[in-house]
Amino acid sequence: MSGTGTTALLPRGAAPAGPGLPEAEPPAPGPVRQPSWAGSLLAQITLGLVCAGYTTGAALGWGSPRLALFMGDFGLSSAAFTAAVSCFLYARTERGGTRPAWLLFAVSSFMAGAGNAVWGWYEVVLGRPVPESSVADLFFLLFAPPAIVGLLVLAKKPVTRAGWVCLGLDAWLIAGSLLTLSWSLALAHTAHFQGESVAQAALSLAYPLLDIVLVSMVLALHFRRSQANRSAVNTAIAALALTVLCDALFTSPLLRANYVSGQLLDAGWFAGSLLLAYAPWGVRRPPETTVAVRDPGLPSRPIAGSLAALTPYLAAAVCTLGILYNVVEGRRVDRVVVLTGCAVVLALVVRQGIMLIDNIALTHELAQKENHFRSLVQGSSDVIMIAAPSGVLRYVSPAAAGVYGRDAEELIGSELAALIHPEDLGAVVHEVRRFLAASPAEEPTTRIECRFRSGTGEWLNVESTVNRHQGGLIFNSRDVTERVRLQAQLQHNAEHDPLTDLPNRALFTRRVGQALGGRRSSDPGTAVLFIDLDGFKAVNDRLGHQAGDDLLVQAARRLQEAVRAGDTAARLGGDEFAALILGDGLRDRAAREAQVQEIADRLRLTLSRPYRVDGGTEVRVAASIGVAFAEPGIGAGDLLRNADLAMYRAKAGGKDRVELYVPQMQAEVVRRTELAARLRTALHEGEFALLHQPVVDLATGRISAVSAQARWRSAQGILFTPAEYLRATDDGERTAELGRWLLEEAVEQAAERAGSGHRTPVSVRLPARRLLDRSVPLGSVEALLARHGLPSGSLVVELADTGHDTPLDELEQRLVSLRRLGVRIALDGFGSGHVAVHALRRLPIDILKLDRDLVEGVVESVRLRTITRGVLRLAGELGLQTVAEGVDVPEQALALRAMGCGHAQGMAFSGPLDEYRLRRVLVRGDYPLPGTVSVPAGTGREAVRKPSPDPLT
Repeated sequence: MSGTGTTALLPRGAAPAGPGLPEAEPPAPGPVRQPSWAGSLLAQITLGLVCAGYTTGAALGWGSPRLALFMGDFGLSSAAFTAAVSCFLYARTERGGTRPAWLLFAVSSFMAGAGNAVWGWYEVVLGRPVPESSVADLFFLLFAPPAIVGLLVLAKKPVTRAGWVCLGLDAWLIAGSLLTLSWSLALAHTAHFQGESVAQAALSLAYPLLDIVLVSMVLALHFRRSQANRSAVNTAIAALALTVLCDALFTSPLLRANYVSGQLLDAGWFAGSLLLAYAPWGVRRPPETTVAVRDPGLPSRPIAGSLAALTPYLAAAVCTLGILYNVVEGRRVDRVVVLTGCAVVLALVVRQGIMLIDNIALTHELAQKENHFRSLVQGSSDVIMIAAPSGVLRYVSPAAAGVYGRDAEELIGSELAALIHPEDLGAVVHEVRRFLAASPAEEPTTRIECRFRSGTGEWLNVESTVNRHQGGLIFNSRDVTERVRLQAQLQHNAEHDPLTDLPNRALFTRRVGQALGGRRSSDPGTAVLFIDLDGFKAVNDRLGHQAGDDLLVQAARRLQEAVRAGDTAARLGGDEFAALILGDGLRDRAAREAQVQEIADRLRLTLSRPYRVDGGTEVRVAASIGVAFAEPGIGAGDLLRNADLAMYRAKAGGKDRVELYVPQMQAEVVRRTELAARLRTALHEGEFALLHQPVVDLATGRISAVSAQARWRSAQGILFTPAEYLRATDDGERTAELGRWLLEEAVEQAAERAGSGHRTPVSVRLPARRLLDRSVPLGSVEALLARHGLPSGSLVVELADTGHDTPLDELEQRLVSLRRLGVRIALDGFGSGHVAVHALRRLPIDILKLDRDLVEGVVESVRLRTITRGVLRLAGELGLQTVAEGVDVPEQALALRAMGCGHAQGMAFSGPLDEYRLRRVLVRGDYPLPGTVSVPAGTGREAVRKPSPDPLT
């Protein structure tokens, strides 16, 4: 074989033991039924001992003449009756087609037993010789016909009339030849025996003639016996053959004249009867699965089939020998010999004529079938090839031109191994060796798939069904290149993202697992980067999903180009990407962390560059990246989780940054999970309380509104503010549920206070995304106000989290619908940097709430005072009311009032109050304003009142 150092595809170790077929290895023995085999062996031993004992007794004369007569008569009768009972009992249990044969054998044995019993009646009981013609002769004559018919039943039935004729002719050829030979040797002398009557002469001839017929059937059955229970049939044939042999010896004039019951000849009849009794219950043929089966495609010439074909000629030869014997002895050729010889010759001629006609018909049928199969092979779209044991192609069907692009004549004579791809050759040879070593019965075919060289030099994917054929192999091959390509494409699609064509989560996880195992398992430098695009949702909402998909494709391309050749970039879903950075063997962990940090920073800058989408629109997104390094014993799932935690820490830390995973992040996740679980319980068990903080008019000191705030006092006695537990849980579902509870409780309590005469408006803080949540019905707030009957103007919605990614068009429509119901809108947290100025320009705002970051430093910082004054002037020019949040000391209140701020809330006036204290404050109606203090220059006022103590504290 070219380039492999081997000259044959089929291994020499699998050389055929027979004509072209490797010797089948015996299959592993199945469970053996030990009692059956042990019982059969015991029966055989017992049978042998009984027969040996009878033979020994007959050879020694049994010790006395009377005992010899008894054993020679009644012993044979007992053995024959035993055979009759055995065959009858077996026939009752047998349900197959051989049941009539065993019944006939039972009748035949019964006749033999009855004849021997009559013989014993005369010799043993009456003590006188048996008459020349008696009832015993009738029974003995009736022994042969049932046995002959039984053998016909066991014979394999011909399927055509010609077959039946040939069966009859074969039987006659055997019987005629034996009759010719027997008549020449002994029967003619018996027929002309002087002093005998006609009845005696006929009786003398009946025994040998029936024996001849029985022998003929035994021989015919030997070549035509059926496959059913072959061991029992063979044993029965042997028993009848032994009986016939003893009959033939008995009918010879020399032995018959000197025969006395109890002699050695009786041992043959005795053994024949016991053997027939044993036959149906003897050793069964082993199951077919335990027999080595020859390949059905190989020519088989069993010895039995050859002898069956020679039977007519052997019979004619025997007949010829009988005639020659008379000629050599100088005798006149007897008329019986002439008639039987002519009959044998005529039967032979007729049989040969029938066989000739049958052979002509078979030849014609074979030619038709050969033409039919040739047309099938040549017209098949599959390529059929026959390879010799040496691996050389002997035959290739014409379909090779269409499938392989090579003529069949070109392939014939070439080595099959030279046409198979070198990378597939080893697997093909291994499979062929395994197939040839297997049992043909268990594995008649096998299937091989490999690459095959076409006429153009391309490699085609070929699938072949392989069969054994005369020591070689038959390949039924078809081109499956398109199927293999489709399977490869489907596999690729299952492991890659359809939009970006990057590996998906499943493939990425598998590659991470491969990197953590094998030779890289001890490399601590392997790292996973978890990447999230900040601001991608805003691009999707503002420009549409097509623009978002375009951005993702460009980001994937940048990511693929940024990683190294051996690393893996993947898209995990949505705007989440990941990268596997393989270790380079550095043992210095600090140097490796710095190297990966540099890669992550470079990747962050690459992904943060502007993108042009949707026909040229320029958009920007940032990238938050979490990095986790492989630790000894860590799994792929845990490493991805660690990188994910680091990415969320990067987003929480301000986005557009890189964070390395540290174990404390996992502890924080556990704490948040526990807190979220406790929060879910708290919402359903009423552990939340609603407090209200007064909003004070800085000009009059009156309470202009109350701000609703939720507090959670856990079962452990810990009091959590919303900022603490919502930031810790980061659970959108819990946040939404808490927001619904807060709004419903605030409206309900405000309605109750309004019914008591306190119409002070209530302010509820709601995130902008809560108002835009499509899962919340648009009429939910309207239905809540109508259900509790809250007067118009009594609800203020503090709009929070209005960042640059908030869809202002939808938010504006929502706020306009609320204002129609008398709900006032406050823009919360203005001045913190998170509230865009364009939101102030676009949205229908009534109140502007200053962020506490401005209020905290308004007394000490001149810059903050300038900024705050500018914000208050802007609000005044827009006609908006202003509320300062977090006014905790009187100096802040004085400074804000001096700069024109209208309202304030904070500890300088009151903290959050429960319902009882809130009603007391509302009854009083105002708070004392701070007194006169010195105010830094530039405030516009030089003296105010000093603050007085809060009467509620």
